[in-house]
Amino acid sequence: MLKTHGAYGALKAIRRRSPPKALGGSIMKKPVVLVVMDGVGDSASQLGNMVQQATTPTLDELKATCPYLSIKAHGTAVGLPSDDDMGNSEVGHNALGCGQIYSQGAKLVNESIESGKIYASQAWKELIGGVKANGATLHFLGLLSDGNVHSNIHHLIAMLQQAKAEGVHRVRCHILLDGRDVPATSALEYVQQLEDALAALNDSTFDGRIASGGGRMKITMDRYQANWDMVALGWNTHVHGQGRQFASAREAVETYRAELGVIDQDLPPFVIAKDGQPVGKVQDGDSLILFNFRGDRALEISMAFDDVDFPYFDRGVVPQVKYAGMLQYDGDLCIPKRYLVNPPEIRHTLTELLVAAGIKEYACSETQKYGHVTYFWNGNRSEKFSEELETWEEVPSDVRSFDECPWMKATQITDLVIKAMESGAYGFIRCNYPNGDMVGHTGNLLATEIAVESVDLCLARLKKAADELGFILVITADHGNADQMLEKDKKGNISPRTAHSLNPVPFIVYDKDARHELKNGAFGLSNVAPTVAGLLGIKPYDCWDESMLKD
Repeated sequence: MLKTHGAYGALKAIRRRSPPKALGGSIMKKPVVLVVMDGVGDSASQLGNMVQQATTPTLDELKATCPYLSIKAHGTAVGLPSDDDMGNSEVGHNALGCGQIYSQGAKLVNESIESGKIYASQAWKELIGGVKANGATLHFLGLLSDGNVHSNIHHLIAMLQQAKAEGVHRVRCHILLDGRDVPATSALEYVQQLEDALAALNDSTFDGRIASGGGRMKITMDRYQANWDMVALGWNTHVHGQGRQFASAREAVETYRAELGVIDQDLPPFVIAKDGQPVGKVQDGDSLILFNFRGDRALEISMAFDDVDFPYFDRGVVPQVKYAGMLQYDGDLCIPKRYLVNPPEIRHTLTELLVAAGIKEYACSETQKYGHVTYFWNGNRSEKFSEELETWEEVPSDVRSFDECPWMKATQITDLVIKAMESGAYGFIRCNYPNGDMVGHTGNLLATEIAVESVDLCLARLKKAADELGFILVITADHGNADQMLEKDKKGNISPRTAHSLNPVPFIVYDKDARHELKNGAFGLSNVAPTVAGLLGIKPYDCWDESMLKD
């Protein structure tokens, strides 16, 4: 419940008596609330556009009456290799929070493979050396697609080729099926690519096979410790070879599709077997590489391999293996201990700038995106820059399919943000509404429409609070999703789309007391931080991209 106007007046008076100081001794302007509508992109197309189809009076009004731009949230604008690469929440929040473009994810790994640095890394040498010394098996585990969000099949194939060239004799691949960052039922295309690559390598000196697999939303790839049962199921499938057996990955996919009618991300686990025995259990002396480069869904399985004291599920007999991730998924917690490619060292974030100016910050989201407004926002840093000046608050997400509750925790997030605004303590507040992304990924059109409408209702509450408490409201997104949930092929066939879109995202500045002018130009997520700094009256770092505010 919002406070009375008398209370608002008292809060404003407090601000006037002791306003935050900006760099150079200037007084900070009005405080800012930044809202990230996760997965809500801008598109004029009506095909599968649940943002357009939803009833969004608040967002519509803001776009019509406020300074508003469409800005890039994918490809080179967020450090990915090309503009054919869709953005994601990790690189999106990195860019939002640091005001610069860093080589990210696929691009970072591409550069390391092309230069050969990955094969010169200590981790690669240790894993390959261990396998050769033990006469053991090299395992690869990861998401099998070219979605370039979590992984890329071409990275796997390149490492398979290099492993053979360096004298590895036996390789097993444990594949997680996508259908989320790529078309919903495209798994067999990638299975065939991998089978073809293995066939080209297999001879008297090399034995490479697919050993296990399953859908990414069924096994292994949980995040934020929301569902350890997923990870346990993946562990038992990949490591112990426990589960329903098939002669091939193709047979597994085709059988499950016929029996269950589910899309790739929801396919149950499977084990490839010969004569009733799994072909690729993980055993003492083996090495295993997780070839995903995105960190959020790689942390938990990495902990299962790395941690001696592991409390989250019974791992059974734990094989003694050398384990490495494609990247270090959490640099502060050192997860995993071994990794093949050094992550970008992101410096000069907006948080660092605000901490230097003595301005308090508040960050909030539910579990599914909590790490994005904290860890990724702060430049892949788990710890706060200042315990005194930074407040983080997490709302636990529901452990259920998000299309069953498309409103998710939007109301609770809004309650907390308004409470932070009412406190008068914070100069900068940020939050993330996951609805458009998490519900969009389910492929449920009606549920996604409700998800977008839920966020719009919350925007109305934040707009009212901003008016009464004297805040500037900045609204944007980290990438698109809900704006493109169907796609048409060259033959005119329409199919579900559960991946992120390549569409731009909105950038809106709402201020009841002033109309801030925005420049014309080609801007992206990295231009948001300098724009927020400008609204706060703080001089940005010289290394940042330009502000979108007119001088």
